[in-house]
Amino acid sequence: MKTDHEIMQLILEFAKSRDDVRVVYMNGSRVNPTIKKDCYQDFDVVFGVTTTYNFLQNRKWINQFGDVCMIQEPDLIDCTTGIKLDTNFNQSYTWLILYQDGNRIDLHIELLEDSKQNIHHSSLTTILLDKDNCLDSLDPSNDSDYHIKKPTQAIFSACNNEFWWCLNNVAKGLARNEVPYAMTMLNVYCRDMLNKMVDWHIGLHHDFKVSSGKLGKFYKDYLSSDDYSSYLKTYSDGDLYHIWTSLFNMCTLYRKLAYEVSTELQFVYNIQDDENMTNYLKMVYQRKTSV
Repeated sequence: MKTDHEIMQLILEFAKSRDDVRVVYMNGSRVNPTIKKDCYQDFDVVFGVTTTYNFLQNRKWINQFGDVCMIQEPDLIDCTTGIKLDTNFNQSYTWLILYQDGNRIDLHIELLEDSKQNIHHSSLTTILLDKDNCLDSLDPSNDSDYHIKKPTQAIFSACNNEFWWCLNNVAKGLARNEVPYAMTMLNVYCRDMLNKMVDWHIGLHHDFKVSSGKLGKFYKDYLSSDDYSSYLKTYSDGDLYHIWTSLFNMCTLYRKLAYEVSTELQFVYNIQDDENMTNYLKMVYQRKTSV
């Protein structure tokens, strides 16, 4: 597997050899000073170019960084499937490339004028090459744009309402033995709300100056061992009884964290929704298991 240094050398040497590449900058975890480095981090690279034409017409350049395992082209997919009918390949394009040695490069090309604006869109940005000295200087790369945001009472209440409400759909699906429906309601809609509450809990303990990572990937680092163990118990296999168990585990953890967040931020927590839905879930569970 090529080392980080070797990949970066290849990228910069390639960019320096191309007259149509004027700027190179990097986003993402590799420029995040708070993240422990490993071999699975993507190289999120952006080329500011004078034209996208050459990259699109002759794609052999992709092989200069290694033997390709698989490529995804999200812009092409959006265009061919009708998701985005206004996609302009002349302005920008993205390749997500996994190489056979395990390295992954997410390479985005964009017109140089766009680069001048886009370098300001994320605090996790480092300029690697500026041939014409046309870019503004940036603060050292940091994850401040991704820090957990403190909720308002309205946002907190909406989260609680969505969590407890969607649980009735989980119960309905389990009562009917509609496992895919129930699991989706539990692990998408309800879990999204649980994750918000977990984030706010973490934020409270770190003055809202940390990021929990994409999809909660840093929960293990920020939650207590007991809370993290409780979080893992909100997952289950496809067995109906195990799903019910994970559902009640989710309710218990959510309630614990919601009480803490509401107390610390002096918010009102709708205990009536909590109690009523908990009783409803128990009723459906007992009705189903007694048959």
